[in-house]
Amino acid sequence: MTPLQTILDEIDLRDSNASPATLTAVTDLAIEIAREGREGRRIGTLFAVGAETEVLQHSRCLILDPLAGHPIHERQVEAPDVRETIKELAQLDGGFIVTGAGIALSACRYFESTLPQHQQPLGLGTRHIAAASISAVTGAVAVVVSESSIVRLYAHGALITEILPELWLLHRYMPHIAEATLTSDRTHNLGIVSERTEQPTLTSPQRTDEGGAGTTSLLNIDTKSGGGQHGHVEPSE
Repeated sequence: MTPLQTILDEIDLRDSNASPATLTAVTDLAIEIAREGREGRRIGTLFAVGAETEVLQHSRCLILDPLAGHPIHERQVEAPDVRETIKELAQLDGGFIVTGAGIALSACRYFESTLPQHQQPLGLGTRHIAAASISAVTGAVAVVVSESSIVRLYAHGALITEILPELWLLHRYMPHIAEATLTSDRTHNLGIVSERTEQPTLTSPQRTDEGGAGTTSLLNIDTKSGGGQHGHVEPSE
C-alpha cells in the first residue's frame, strides 16, 4: 500500500457514505489536474465526494448542467473518458458532485459558503472556504485543486491533508496544517502533508520517507516561523 493510500484510508467516510475507492479515484484525478493544468495554464476546481443528497440541497448549477441526462454507466469517475471530460469541465466556474459510489453527478456547481466553526488557515481563498463549508454542513469530503497546483482535502469543516504533486516542492512548502507530518511517496512522485497520527513523540512535525527505494534527507518543519500555523520546510543536517 502506498503512503497516499494509507493516509486516505485513515479518513472517516461514514458521514459521506463514500467508498475508499471513490475517494482514491477523485484524489488521483485532482492530482492529475494539478499536474497537467489545461491548455498550458493552471486551473482550480472543487469536488464534493459523497453525501450527494445533502450536497445537492446546498448547491446549484451556474449554467445548464453538462453532465445531466447522461446514463449512469457513462459517468463513472474511474472511466478514462469521464476523467478527460471532467478535466475539460474543470476550466469552467464551479465544482463537481461525485456520489459515494463514484458517479459524476453534476458539474459547474456553486456551493453555499458559510464560515465554518473550525478556524481556517490564512492565505487560502474562497474555493477552500467553500470546501470547508460544504464538508461541515453535509458530511461530504471535499477535494480542492488550487491554482497553485496543491490538492487539499477537507472533512467535517477542517483541512486534513495537503498533497504536493511533485516531491521537490517539499523543500520549499509552508504547510497550512499546524501539527503536520510530511511523507514522501516516491512511487507517485508526491509530497503529502497530513495531520499527525499516533507516532513516536517528536519535538517538531517530521517527514517520513516511504513509497520507494533509495534514501533521502530528513525534512523538518520549523513551526515557530511564519505565524504558528505555517512552517518552513528545510533540509536537516
